Amino acid sequence: MKTICMILLLIVSSMSYSVFAHQGNGKGLPPGLQKKVDQGKPLPPGWQKKLSRGEILSQDLYLRGSIVVPLNNHGVISIQIQGTVIELYQASRQIINIFN
Repeated sequence: MKTICMILLLIVSSMSYSVFAHQGNGKGLPPGLQKKVDQGKPLPPGWQKKLSRGEILSQDLYLRGSIVVPLNNHGVISIQIQGTVIELYQASRQIINIFN
């Protein structure tokens, strides 16, 4: 548990991304919505539709998640965010699968 907390602290202190950091197109949330998310308000309905395999999960979303399946030997972790389970590589936060 301490290891996971330390890794999360390192991620928080060393990286800063918008809520939805997409590969290639670089789109994020509109400024007003980003402000609400930054204030800790809930994510909008349908946020899961903006995620897909191969994309990088933003730091903000990663930190909102709770660990469902701990880190395995392949560097894969599963987190749950508002009822959606996301399987990803912990080091890069690249999404492997999304389960609703």
